[in-house]
This record gives sequence, structure tokens and C-alpha cells, in this order.
Amino acid sequence: MARNTYYAPKGGLPPQTQLIHDRAVFTEAYVVIPKGVMSDIVTSFLPFWDETRLWVIARPLSGFAETFSHYIMEVSPNGGSDKPELDKGAEGVLFVVEGEMTLTLEGKEHQMDLGGYAFLPAGSNWSVRNNSDAPVRFHWVRKAYQFVDGIDAPEAFVTNENDIAPTAMPNTNDAWATTRFTDPTDLRHDMHVNIVTFQPGGVIPFDETHVMEHGLYVLEGKAVYHLNQDWVEVEAGDYMWLRAFCPQACYASGPTRFRYLLYKDVNRHMLLNASPAYRGR
Repeated sequence: MARNTYYAPKGGLPPQTQLIHDRAVFTEAYVVIPKGVMSDIVTSFLPFWDETRLWVIARPLSGFAETFSHYIMEVSPNGGSDKPELDKGAEGVLFVVEGEMTLTLEGKEHQMDLGGYAFLPAGSNWSVRNNSDAPVRFHWVRKAYQFVDGIDAPEAFVTNENDIAPTAMPNTNDAWATTRFTDPTDLRHDMHVNIVTFQPGGVIPFDETHVMEHGLYVLEGKAVYHLNQDWVEVEAGDYMWLRAFCPQACYASGPTRFRYLLYKDVNRHMLLNASPAYRGR
């Protein structure tokens, strides 16, 4: 099977001659961050990360999406971190879109390259190093893990997208498929980070309207999305951040397949302000 390819931002700065207006939009229901927005001047830095910069493309905001953060990390040669996650309650997923790196997880080294995927439970002991001679770029999705009495926390694992067969959606003639890294029925997990693939012309044929928040990073191809009654065209390198219950549908509009990395929160009760659990009792 041919290995997959993924779009990765490179930064830089547009010329003074470029038109100012782009496709970036922030609404009460959704956000679109086009690939051209991810320039050098919007990068951030993190404590205890060497030779590293990142694009923060989602973070919890009161009244909007509230469950997760999403970074695109760029680690230069000899860079990385021995103290990457400062929040002991945060779980994470790493997904490599360019280059290679060494992930040390609970004392065991894993060589991760294109398509590499790691799930990091809350409280994991891990570190990342770029021992190559080129930058490595990877996604890092973080969420505060919601423990449930009587259900064990999930264990760490490291895999690669190329080793997992996509699951076709029913009655779509393989036009719409999902590469699932965890079993949807495994209630230990309270988030899924999957890859969704549409063949040219494939569609989500109705406006999905659901409680899960979404972060969608376009890895390949282009599509037209219907978001809260707006039509939005997206391409590889663009990012969409969808609030809970934002209506959403799409069709793959290009000559090649359309693929994206998808976050959603799953498998937990909705927190209620009046509940004892919410008040910490």
C-alpha cells in the first residue's frame, strides 16, 4: 500500500504585494483558519521545549469550543523536550506529518515518522527528540481526561496510520471511510482523534448536528463544507474548529481524495452545574 502524504505548514511571511483579505473567519458556530494564516509571526513557544515553535490552532474558549487544544509543533534538529506536558491531568495524541522523531514513552523509545500516531494517557512519562538533520512537524491534541469510577484509564500506544485499514461508512461504496485508532466502543477513551477520507465526489449527505466538538485539519485535497448555513471551501493545510451542534456537511470537490485529521469528545456524561460531581463532592 502506498504511503500517505500530509500537508505541513512551513511558516514564512507573505509579501507586501499580497492581497490582505483571505478566507479566515471566526463565527459564533465555527472557525476557519486557512493555511496562509500560519505564518512566522503567529507562532508560539512553550516552556522546556528546545529549538521548537508551534501554531496554536485551537484552545478552550468560554462559550465556544471548550474541551481541547490543538497545536502544530515544529521541532528543529537537536530540539525537543524532556518535560513536554506540564498538566498531569492532560491526555494527548501526537501525529507526525513531516520528518521523524524519537518518542520516549515510559522508558521505551519509539521511532516515529510520517503517519506516526501516539496516544499519551494523562500522567504519562514521555519525551520527544529530533535526532535527524531536518525539522519534524507533528500535531499535538490535548484534552483534560475525565476519569470515571469503575472504568480503567486507557493505556498508551504508538502506531502508524499506514498499519491501520480504514473502515468504510455503510452504503457509501467506499467513498467515505474512517481510520480509527481506538475502538469506538471502548469507554475508557473520552476523545477520538481519527483520520477521515473521502474519494473524489464523496459526501457527507446531511447536516450533521451533534454534541461533539470538532477540530478538523485538512491533510490532503480540497472540499466544500456547509457550516451553519454557510458554504466554505477548504484545502490542504486549512483548519476548521466547530462548536457543539454546529450543522456540518461536505463534499470532496477536487480531482484527488480529501482527507482530514479529526478530533471529537466522546463517551462521557454532560457536566451539569448542579451535579455533585461538577462541584467536586
